[in-house]
Order: sequence, then C-alpha cells, then structure tokens
Amino acid sequence: MKPKVYVTRNDYARIGLDLLREECDISLWDEGYPVPRDEFLKNVAGKDAIYCSLNDRIDKELLDQAGPNLKVISTISVGYDHIDVKECKQRGIRVGYTPDVLTDATAELTVALLLATARRMFEANKQVHTGGWKSWSPMWMCGTSVKNSVVGIFGFGRIGQEVAKRLAPFKPSRIQFTSRTDKFLTAEDLNVTQVPFDELIETSDFLIIACSYNVETANLFNDAVFSRMKPSAILINTSRGGVVEQHDLIHALRAGKIQAAGLDVTTPEPLPLDSPLLTLPNVVVLPHIGSADIETRIEMSRITACNILAGLKGIRMLSEV
Repeated sequence: MKPKVYVTRNDYARIGLDLLREECDISLWDEGYPVPRDEFLKNVAGKDAIYCSLNDRIDKELLDQAGPNLKVISTISVGYDHIDVKECKQRGIRVGYTPDVLTDATAELTVALLLATARRMFEANKQVHTGGWKSWSPMWMCGTSVKNSVVGIFGFGRIGQEVAKRLAPFKPSRIQFTSRTDKFLTAEDLNVTQVPFDELIETSDFLIIACSYNVETANLFNDAVFSRMKPSAILINTSRGGVVEQHDLIHALRAGKIQAAGLDVTTPEPLPLDSPLLTLPNVVVLPHIGSADIETRIEMSRITACNILAGLKGIRMLSEV
C-alpha cells in the first residue's frame, strides 16, 4: 500500500503535490486557507506524513490523534516554531523544512520594506490618492536616507547576511549585527561589525530583525528596548511577529520613542482591521510576503514534498530540523 499523506491546504504550488501523488495516497483540506483545527484533528489519524505550513499547529494533541503511523512532518517554511519538535523527536518523527531556498527572496523584501518605510512611500502614495499632493514642497514627505547611517541587524544567519550584502551599496557608514554565535570570519568577509545587543539597539539608525523565533527571542523587542533606541530609529521586522511586543511597539511609535516601523510579520496574522498599527502613518505593514516570489514558492513546495518522500524512505532529507 502507498503511504498516506495529509496536506493542509489545496493551494500549494502543484509541483510538490504532483511529486507526492506519484508515490503516495494524498488527502487534503480542499480549500485555499488553513485547515480548521477540528478538521485537522479529525483527518490526520493514520497518516504516514503531513505536509503543512506555519499556520498549522503541530502539538502533542495532534500527534496523539495522528497515531503511531506518523513518520514525517514537512513544513513549507524556514521557521518551525509551530511544530513541537521535541515531542516529534521523542516519537521518532522526522521534521523537514525549507531554510535555504527563501533566503534571497526574504532579503530582497527586507530591503524593499526598509526603503519603503524610510522614504515614507506608502504615506506619500496615500497623499496622491487623497488630494494631499498640492504642489512640490521642499520639506514635505522627506524621509530618512540609508547613506551615512548605521544599520543594525539582529540575527546574522543566512537572511541577515544577505540583507547586509544588499544594503552595502547604499553606502551606510557602518553595518553592525548581533548574533548568538561569534561570526568573526563572516563579519570580516562582509565588512560588517559584530557588536553586543546593547550597542546594537542604542546606536542603530535602522534596526532589522532577522532572527529565529524561540524562547530567547520571544517579545525581546519591548518597551525597555524601544526606550533605549534612538528617537530617529526605524525598526524593520521580517522574522516573526512574536519577537516584538506589539503593544509596546504601538506605544513607542505614538510616543516618539522610535521614528517608524516596517513589518512583514505581526501578532496575530492576519492583523485585525481595527489594529492600532493600521492607524499609524509611520508604520508600513505587509501580509507576511517575505518569500512570496513565484520561483521561490514553487521550489519551497518541491523541497517540502521531497523531504516527505525521503523521510518515508528512511533516507537523507534535503533539509531536516
């Protein structure tokens, strides 16, 4: 009998689903939005593998419901904080993810979001549509330049390093970063400087969050941090919404503790339409589109499926947690 795979939505790029159909029996939530929790629990029993995304919580309850046949979980994301990896390991369930393929796309989006926020592009575009554009004015809609600024990056893995490479041609006076591990050789190669966290938050004109989400980084950027940042600083987050204490961020923006924020990730997602963030003119919010270019999403789907097939066969995955 073919292995049974549960797929948590129907709008993943077809390449991955086609690969699975060649060797597996697939059942899926036949909608283009996340599978409801009760449906997930009801349909996962007896499956050998799960193809999921960051919207799908994989915890002890779901693993219990899946039962002993479950051998592989593969997520179409670089983050895997939605999966109880420790519980999976205890049960001998292998976990795949897609860490490398989305690096360039996310780095590009990070730079685009930084520029859009710094140069007030969304705010200026709104003026065009609402009649606020009356004539050229020398100081109207002036933003902040990257040139001669200090750019700080919190988290200097693959994405953080690619962001640094892309920002260097904008001629900042310094690019600095904080990382959990020493990266002296990488820093020297990229002409960037590793600094302590305190120095990063106190001296950066642009502070880019590019770290993973875990118990150490959860709500790390809170009122205590915002109070120590420059009032002219701009915060950019393309990692996970949970790294930022959102209520504190709203207060900091309203109080002028920092100048602006560009967010591709929020808490929750999607962001409610009545969120105060959407009322602030100095905030740019995007709907978690860091990896959203066509080629990247297609490759992510392929890797997710290949991880499942490899896990079912007991061979090396393309990317395993």
